[in-house]
Parts: sequence; C-alpha cells; structure tokens
Amino acid sequence: MKLMVLNGPNINFTGIREPDIYGTVRYGDIVKQIEDAAKEKGHTVSVRQSNHEGTLIDWLQEAYLEKYEGIIINPGAYTHTSYALFDAIKSIGIPTVEVHFSDIHAREAFRAKSVTAAACVKQIAGIGVEGYVLAMDAFEGVEAGR
Repeated sequence: MKLMVLNGPNINFTGIREPDIYGTVRYGDIVKQIEDAAKEKGHTVSVRQSNHEGTLIDWLQEAYLEKYEGIIINPGAYTHTSYALFDAIKSIGIPTVEVHFSDIHAREAFRAKSVTAAACVKQIAGIGVEGYVLAMDAFEGVEAGR
C-alpha cells in the first residue's frame, strides 16, 4: 500500500517540547520507526512535516493526484481548529487515520474536540509513536471513496 504520513505544527519538536506529554523520542527517530514499520508491512511511505496549514492541504491534494491509497495524519493543534484540513481530507476520498501521541480527550478541554476526526476513518490517540504503526493496520478492508 502506498501511504502518506503527514505531521502538523510542532511535531518536528517531539522529544524536545513537553517530553512528559509527547515523549523523549526525537522526530528523526520517529520517522525512522514509521519507515521501518511500513517496510516490514510491505508498504511504501512518504513521511512529511509542516508547521503550515496550506502546505498540509497541498500535500493532501498531491496524495490524490499521485494515487496514494492511505493517509496517516497527526494535524497537531490544527486538529482542533482546521476546517480547511477537514474539507481537504473529505475532498480527496482517500482513507485517512488521525493519530495523536497524547490522549487528547484527557487533556485540556479545547483539545478534546477534533474537527478533523469526522473526515477520517479512525482516530488513534494516547499511545505515542505506536499509533502510527497501528494506523497502518487500520486500512485493511477500507476502500477509497473516489
């Protein structure tokens, strides 16, 4: 399966920012874990990170044009605010799994609401980098809506 993994704002500072919440594993090591897991499962994967909402939307549209079969997205703080990401995910018709390192439902009240989750086939939160690996398995039996 051809997968795109998108990470939103501040994910590149994982291992640096609030390690008690996000863990101590640095972003480069997380990318390697994702790539290794994808290879082991027989997937090809493109892992990307941006602090800019428009760039994430451009990549979602690129995923459609380049015929990706699944998307794993950690929208970061855009989870709670970005109807533009919601619209982009819905518009491309590619099964998308939302992933979060922390349990967003057990944190500040504003984090409990995900505006992007309704556009996704599944949400995985609170298990760190393992969420990305589990997300790869979530695509089994899910068809693209295009």
